Amino acid sequence: MSAHTTDFAQALRDAGLRVTPQRLVLLAILMDSADHPNADELLARARAVDDSVSLATVYRTLSALEEAGLIRKLTLESESSRYEITPLAEHDHVVDIDTGEVIEIPNDEIARLRREALERLGYEIVSQHTLIRARRIRKS
Repeated sequence: MSAHTTDFAQALRDAGLRVTPQRLVLLAILMDSADHPNADELLARARAVDDSVSLATVYRTLSALEEAGLIRKLTLESESSRYEITPLAEHDHVVDIDTGEVIEIPNDEIARLRREALERLGYEIVSQHTLIRARRIRKS
C-alpha cells in the first residue's frame, strides 16, 4: 500500500466514509490531476486502473467525497462539472471559453479585498470561490 493510499484511507475514515477501492482510485486520480477532470474523464482514468468502475459508481463516489469535504465540485455553467481535491490554500479558477481549459489562479489579493468588503458590511466569509470565464488575448 502506497503512502498516498494510506493517507487517502485515513482521510476517508476521518470523514466517516468506508474505504473502498473505487474511492481510493478516484482520490488518487484527483490528487494527481492538474486538469480538473469531469465525471466522464474520471471514469476513463479509473477504468484504466480498475475496469469494474461504472459511471454510477463515479457519481456516487464523487457525491460522497464532496459531502465529506474531501473534494470540491466546480460548476461551470453549461459545461460538465469538474472536480479537484479540496485545496489546502484557496484559489480561484479561470475557464478559457475557447478551449475549456480550467486554470487555477492564486487569490491572496482577491481574498483580502473580499474579506475587507464583507467586514465593512458586517459579515465574515464562510466559503467563497470565483470562476472567471475568459478568452486568451490574441497578439497580432
